[in-house]
Amino acid sequence: MNEAAYFDTLREALWTGVTIAMPILGVALVAGLAVGLFQALTSIQEMTLTFVPKLLAIVVVFWMSMNFMTQTLVSFFTARIIPLIAGV
Repeated sequence: MNEAAYFDTLREALWTGVTIAMPILGVALVAGLAVGLFQALTSIQEMTLTFVPKLLAIVVVFWMSMNFMTQTLVSFFTARIIPLIAGV
């Protein structure tokens, strides 16, 4: 494998990782902002108030997007990694 193919595969792998992580990171950002706004408006400074809703939102989005994540990883490995291993 030459350097161009190596870096192209690495670039595509990193982009796949970003694509897979986006739903979870996006919902964590939105939940964190919502809870932070709620805490600022009500002056409640409880640590579990920031942790529990964000954790629940992440678990729900992870459960809902597992099919998308699995299909994305399988298609990446099928189209990119397995042909490199097989030498095609």
